[in-house]
Amino acid sequence: MTEPVFQASAPMTNVRPLRGANVIAVASGKGGVGKTWFSITLVHTLARMGKNALLFDGDLGLANVDIQLGFAPKHDLGQVIDGSVTLQRAAQRFPDGGFDIIAGRSGSGTLATLPSQRLSSLRNDLLDLARKYDHVVMDMGAGVDRTVRTLAGPAGITLVVTTDEPTSLTDAYAFIKLTHSTNPNADLRVVVNVAQSVKEGERTYNTILKACTNFLKFKPPLAGIVRRDLKVRDAIRNQVPLLTRSPSSDAASDVQAIAQRLLRE
Repeated sequence: MTEPVFQASAPMTNVRPLRGANVIAVASGKGGVGKTWFSITLVHTLARMGKNALLFDGDLGLANVDIQLGFAPKHDLGQVIDGSVTLQRAAQRFPDGGFDIIAGRSGSGTLATLPSQRLSSLRNDLLDLARKYDHVVMDMGAGVDRTVRTLAGPAGITLVVTTDEPTSLTDAYAFIKLTHSTNPNADLRVVVNVAQSVKEGERTYNTILKACTNFLKFKPPLAGIVRRDLKVRDAIRNQVPLLTRSPSSDAASDVQAIAQRLLRE
C-alpha cells in the first residue's frame, strides 16, 4: 500500500514561560494557503484578548507581513542578520493592531541561506525575546527546508495550514510526516483554511487525518476551520487587518475561536 495522492473534496501574563512554550509556529507545506494572513489575524486576536503578543516574520527571503499590513518598519530582520540592530530593537509596535512585529526582508535570498550556526543563534535569540511576551506567533516559510525546521523546532505548538486543494493536502502531509519523524513529541495541529463550509472543512481535515493515521500512526488534532470569506481578500487588498476592517466577518470569528481554544489550554 502506498501513501495517497489526495483528490480535491467537493465543494498567564506575569509568569515567565518555559523557553519556547509560548511560541506558536504557523507553517504549511506549500505557499498560497493563506498562512501569512492567518498569522496576522491570530496575533491580532491575541492582542485584542489583552495578551502581549509578537508577530515574527520568519519567511526569510519572501517576507510579506509588512506588505499585507501596509506597515513600513524602521528595522527588519535583515539588519538583525548583519548585526546593525538587536532582535529586541527590531521588534516594533504596530499601533493599529496593538502587537509588536519583527519584519522580514522581502527579496533577500541571502537570509534564506544563512549558515546553520547563525540560524541557530537567531532562533535562540528569538526564544529569549519570547520570554518578554505572552505569545509569539511565527509566520514560517512554506515547505520543510532547513530554515523552517530550525526556527520552528522549539515552538510549543505548530499550526499546519492547509486547504482542500490536492497539492496543499499532499504538501501539508509531507510537512507533518517530516516534522513528526524528526520530533515525535512536536505538537502539530491542523488548520483548514478557506473552507466552503464547516462540514467541508471537516471533510478536508479527515482526509489528512486518515493519511496520518494509516501511514504515520499519528493523529494531529484539528485546531480549527476558517471558512471562505470574500472580506479576507478585501482586507488584504486594502492592507488593513481583517479584525480592523471586518471584525464580525465569518473568517474573523473562526480565527477568534481558534485563539480561544489555544488560550483555554
